[in-house]
Amino acid sequence: MRIGLAQINTIVGDLAGNRAKILDAYRALVARGAELVVFPELAVTGYPPRDLLFKRSFVPDNEDSLNEIAVQIGAVPALVGFVETNPSAEGRRFFNAAAFCHNGEITAIARKSLLPSYDVFDEDRYFEPADIPRIIHHNALRIGVTICEDLWKNPAIETARLYRANPVATLAAQNPDIAINLSASPWHYNKGRICEQLVTDAARAMRCPLVYVNAIGGNDELIFDGQSLVVDADGNISTRLAAFSEEMRIADCGLRNEKPPASSASPLASAIPHSELRIPHSNAAIFEALVLGLRDYAQKSGFKRAHIALSGGIDSALVAVIAVEALGAENVTGISLPSEISSQHSRDDARALAQNLGIRFETISIADAVAACETALAPSFAGRARDVAEENIQARIRGVLMMALSNKFGSLLLTTGNKSEIAVGYCTLYGDMCGGLAVISDVLKTQVYALSRWINRDREIIPQNTIDKIPSAELRPGQADQDSLPPYEILDALIQGYVEEGESRRELIARGFDAAVVNDIIRKIDLNEYKRKQAAPGLKITPLAFGVGRRIPIVQKYVS
Repeated sequence: MRIGLAQINTIVGDLAGNRAKILDAYRALVARGAELVVFPELAVTGYPPRDLLFKRSFVPDNEDSLNEIAVQIGAVPALVGFVETNPSAEGRRFFNAAAFCHNGEITAIARKSLLPSYDVFDEDRYFEPADIPRIIHHNALRIGVTICEDLWKNPAIETARLYRANPVATLAAQNPDIAINLSASPWHYNKGRICEQLVTDAARAMRCPLVYVNAIGGNDELIFDGQSLVVDADGNISTRLAAFSEEMRIADCGLRNEKPPASSASPLASAIPHSELRIPHSNAAIFEALVLGLRDYAQKSGFKRAHIALSGGIDSALVAVIAVEALGAENVTGISLPSEISSQHSRDDARALAQNLGIRFETISIADAVAACETALAPSFAGRARDVAEENIQARIRGVLMMALSNKFGSLLLTTGNKSEIAVGYCTLYGDMCGGLAVISDVLKTQVYALSRWINRDREIIPQNTIDKIPSAELRPGQADQDSLPPYEILDALIQGYVEEGESRRELIARGFDAAVVNDIIRKIDLNEYKRKQAAPGLKITPLAFGVGRRIPIVQKYVS
């Protein structure tokens, strides 16, 4: 059977635009010989629609849009993800569903069984789970349909314990000829190989080919990587679509009349080693993900241009490179905002970066504005020593000026803070935290350096001095990050352990970290939750990012 895989980039809530994209992809794949066309999860609405589902007209409008799609589907059927109203008076009001459209009608509907409610997911807030996965009959074929999380009941995955139902095992008992999974699975590093293992395990368990069609694109902080797969009954990958870009492909699933015998081995007999999860994905994949996330956030929000405050440091340099790749050099403006204490090398590095990237570059001195603010505050500050309050005036004036430029020119202001700084509060509210998107807020400082060196692999784009010099916020003379922070290799390991993996201070100390350092860093992380709640949305690339997936109270007194 020739399956058309429609790995498309949808926009949440753009029902008309998504409908046009679905129909265009359908016609193109039918013209290339598809016998069935498959789309990602919730392709009609875009994923995730979140509380749009509670708007009274949204779900009925999505069902009307699906009906408009169905009437244009001909003899070649299509499997399309949408939101279905629950006809029962009990349970959640909606189903996360897939419609089998054929000859102008919706002939069958499959519903999602496992509803994730962890990390960035909150599907149990909206959807009712299906009792069992659906077998759809078409041309003497038995097509088993699952949706995204339905494949994630696997003994090697921690979240498997959340579910009692096992859709894969249920379908396997019904002996399908082919299985299809419609997905909208957000990317983070190392997830690709996990998804691949789950797909191949499911195919072997059901003893039939499995078609996995994943969404691509950026929607708010989430990045969907595509990489749709077709796997044969033995778990061998026969087709893999592109990562981080739209693609349509015809795959011949080569259905066999006789199924292979069931394997006695349990899927993923040994779990993925915990230690391997600490190893980042390739720099190329992280860079591609960030570029896609920024490009889609800007374009889907209506922004064509971006402004960046270029300090001469490595974080703003990396953000500028990503912005140029995402939006084009002609649409990016770098602004240098030196104060009286800004070093000449930082000013020179910012200018050199802009020249290397071919972007517009401007310098706006903040010395007079800082002096004016200090003069205005002098009576109130009388008798008190200079401290972080005066230092932060510089950052806040920069924030005011950058926001003014963003307002005047209708540009997207990009913040440049990394995950290490944001974790410990090494950032200024209403200062360097001002902006519309935090591009690298889920990128640890050590990874910032790794990405920067990777960017310079063929030629110098980021000035080498920017990479080599001691990192500093330059908010006071001679300041260095390590005056108040441990080396970033240690800090990042602690952030990974405490934030991403949930380790306690006792466990971190037992791993060999200095107790005083552990206690200080955990105290900083906990105290600065209030800052992170006010931060711009950030692109998610790790298993656990600051943002919607991490819901720690601001006011809390638990000591781990």
